[in-house]
Amino acid sequence: MFRSSNTIVGLEIGTSKICAVVGEMSNDGALNIIGIGQSRSRGVRKGEIVDSKLAEDDIRHAIAEAEQSADVEIRNIYLGVSGGHMRGFINRGFHPVVSEDREITVEDIESVVKNAKAINLPSENTIIHSIRQHYTVDGQDGVTDPIGKLGARLQVDLHVIHGNFNRLQNPIRVAKGMQLEVEAIVFNGLASALSLLTSEQKELGALVIDFGAGTTEYAVYADGIIKHTGVLAVGGDHVTNDLAYGLKISQGRAELLKKDKGAAVVTHGDEMIELSSDHGLPVKNLSRENLMRIMSMRVEEVFELIADELEELGLLNYIRAGVFIAGGGANIEKIDELAERVFELPVTIGRTCAVAGLPSQLQAPEFAAAIGLVKFGSLQKRKRPQDTLLGTIFRFPFASMFAR
Repeated sequence: MFRSSNTIVGLEIGTSKICAVVGEMSNDGALNIIGIGQSRSRGVRKGEIVDSKLAEDDIRHAIAEAEQSADVEIRNIYLGVSGGHMRGFINRGFHPVVSEDREITVEDIESVVKNAKAINLPSENTIIHSIRQHYTVDGQDGVTDPIGKLGARLQVDLHVIHGNFNRLQNPIRVAKGMQLEVEAIVFNGLASALSLLTSEQKELGALVIDFGAGTTEYAVYADGIIKHTGVLAVGGDHVTNDLAYGLKISQGRAELLKKDKGAAVVTHGDEMIELSSDHGLPVKNLSRENLMRIMSMRVEEVFELIADELEELGLLNYIRAGVFIAGGGANIEKIDELAERVFELPVTIGRTCAVAGLPSQLQAPEFAAAIGLVKFGSLQKRKRPQDTLLGTIFRFPFASMFAR
């Protein structure tokens, strides 16, 4: 095994699986995926670690498999994070241009961004991302580069994603305990959007929904920038729980039925599912229509919660490229049909488009977040020094995570 400064590793600590993806940047900046490692996830609930020892064992297995697959030694990672404690909102900063000629300078840009970052968060929370959006100069919005323009009042909007400091520290501490250096933590919803959306789709407007086992993350792009992000602490495991309760079967049986016979849209009929007996118990017959009805109700609830929030924010009309569904939940039969009915928009099952030459098995929707973490890392490595002044897609004050 060898180390390479061009190697980028994304680690997703999910509720159902741990996934480590290894990418490599060529000298011309092209990104290639060269390895992957996976493990089942036993110490995570609703996207957050609840048993550090189990989580560490599973992460170690995934990292070892990724190292063997890529023939590299992994020491640095981009870590995906999620959880119901995370929130996203827009914060606005203002700055008066005081120079005699009223020409906006780099110093003005630095000042307005600093003002926008002066955010009054709860004491227990910390910023994960502050994503710079368009500038406004004397009421003219949509300005991408105000340097050199004349104006008296400069404004910038930041999309801020924040979360509970201690809960974000838990996966970082587990990784550091394994001698893994965390380059940055990244909201999984943004990572999924990075791996799924083209520049044209971001301009047109798109909603990415990552339907995982324990959480559902979502992100809205329009005019090429992030407009909104969010997390629901509900996912595929809740569908399984509903089936186990409603059909009076075990969790394991419910999970298998969800994958083999389930669907997000009810198909009417009299088809019966015969369950093999356990421990000498009689054979049990279940109605497939009832199975699908239970699943449909839960998935529809998740989509309606997102749709209601976006409608309240006035964002649904911006989504002209449609809805893209990722995560393991995207494999539920007819989930796209149900989403089309709820959002009244075209819906696509997400396939990774951000990396050239990606093996077909890694284009599956459940790998979107992990591959997006690698994509995020590649963007960080390409970032030029002046980008910190002119604005790039992502902002992450990571040092503050360890300053307390």
